[in-house]
Amino acid sequence: MDKKSVAKNYRFMAIMIACMVAGAIVGWVAPVFGHAIKPLGTVFINMMFCIVVPLVFASIASSVANTKSRKRAGKIMGTTVATFVITGAIAAMIMFVLVKLFPPVLSAWTEIPSEEMGEYATLSEMIVNFFTASDFSGLLTRKAMLPLIVFSVLFGFSVNLNGGSESFMGKFLADLTSVMLKFVQIVTYYAPVAFFAIFADLVATYGAETITGYGRALLLYYPLCFVYIFTAFPLFAWFGGGKGGIRTMFQHITRPAVVSLGTCSSVATIPTNLEEAAQTGISKDVAEMVIPLGATMHMDGSCFSCVLKIAFVLGVFGNELTFGMLIPVVLVAVLSSVGMSGVPGGGYIGEYIICSIFFPQHIEMAFPILVAIGNLVDPPATMINAAGDYVVSYIVSRFVDGKDWLQKALAAKK
Repeated sequence: MDKKSVAKNYRFMAIMIACMVAGAIVGWVAPVFGHAIKPLGTVFINMMFCIVVPLVFASIASSVANTKSRKRAGKIMGTTVATFVITGAIAAMIMFVLVKLFPPVLSAWTEIPSEEMGEYATLSEMIVNFFTASDFSGLLTRKAMLPLIVFSVLFGFSVNLNGGSESFMGKFLADLTSVMLKFVQIVTYYAPVAFFAIFADLVATYGAETITGYGRALLLYYPLCFVYIFTAFPLFAWFGGGKGGIRTMFQHITRPAVVSLGTCSSVATIPTNLEEAAQTGISKDVAEMVIPLGATMHMDGSCFSCVLKIAFVLGVFGNELTFGMLIPVVLVAVLSSVGMSGVPGGGYIGEYIICSIFFPQHIEMAFPILVAIGNLVDPPATMINAAGDYVVSYIVSRFVDGKDWLQKALAAKK
């Protein structure tokens, strides 16, 4: 690759980063103006969400429908879900140990504002809603990403049984995926303006709060996310890609990390992750199943925040997080993270799960505290979630395409 090509690839990223920094400065210096331009960022995020629903459906359904081997599709799916659960559990255990060593709340709060929450769903109702929608129209929304993915997988298998890649529907899904990716390229030209507005509003909203009130929790969470990127991610890349895996991973992970920080959405990072996976040499069917699934189900950053939230509220009520709670805390962290919808704030599903299991008698007090923590840690959590989707595709590729899949891909580029 020549210097002009490298400059071309990184030019747009440099523009986005510059706009993000400029927006942060504006939000700090002129918070009123930072809030006023928030709609410019909202337009971009909403457009991405409009694209993502058909993109997720088309990419997953096409991947399953056009696979030459149903056994391979099943293997990809099984390996993907198992990897998500294992990496999420590892993340939860890491945070559990850290909050034991450095409790986020050192003394119980004397006054806690109580808010009316109304009725909340039972755990069984939440589980049903994670995987199904009440009718077809309920699938056509970003709030039902996991049910949409389940529907897409089943639809893809149905097309595969009805002719697969040679059928009209198989060809249509493949073409629709290509069209939606082109659509993403068009909308991305507006990204620098949107990123300027998003970061101006973000800093205007949370700038003061990050150094008061929840400062101890943030000082624990933010560094952990970056340490995780430079320790756990390289280990995952080495395990999945073998020789050259770590170097290749760092060459391609920057764009997903930047996009996820700018949008605070794993879903909005799907197109970028798919592009980087293709450039890496990851098999198309692996990438198109792992990455959209990961946007909803792979939430290591959310596992971090879930454990932090539980420890935080326990401290608020004057209770201690004990090692006897390790298993239930890890299980809830993984379960609530799987239920995240991949959008800013996560739809508060995780907070409801935590409250209903650990604080059922204090929901009015616990819920607003959990939501506040979730909002403050959302950017780095999303970065871990979204960038991690790309890294996990290395592990899945190892089990699906063999240990030397990356070496073959790199050799093919020479």
